[in-house]
Amino acid sequence: MKLLYENTVENKGVSVDAFKDQNMFILFGSSAPDTLKDYCYTIEVNPIIGEITEGQTVEIDGKQYKITAVGNLVNRNLANLGHVTFSFSGAENEELPGTISVEKITMPDLKIGSTIKIFSK
Repeated sequence: MKLLYENTVENKGVSVDAFKDQNMFILFGSSAPDTLKDYCYTIEVNPIIGEITEGQTVEIDGKQYKITAVGNLVNRNLANLGHVTFSFSGAENEELPGTISVEKITMPDLKIGSTIKIFSK
């Protein structure tokens, strides 16, 4: 597998658990608007080497999950803003333009220092 993207959680907003019941979390670079910062995990804005697509794999803290759908704004938003939502819904079609859907499973608990990697097939 080829590494397309890698990042580390640097900080977390006080309300990141607000989306836990929906089995999703939000990443955003340090430029996140003040109205969103409390709901996001903060990361550096890092480049994507290639394109993120369904069928690839996201690895969070060493555990791998299959990507089932990718919104049409994911690659641009992640590369330019560090902004993406991960939804553990198993959706096979785009839910929202900035969302990466992965297999339906209980969402992992992110913490400061958690690593996120995306691999191509």
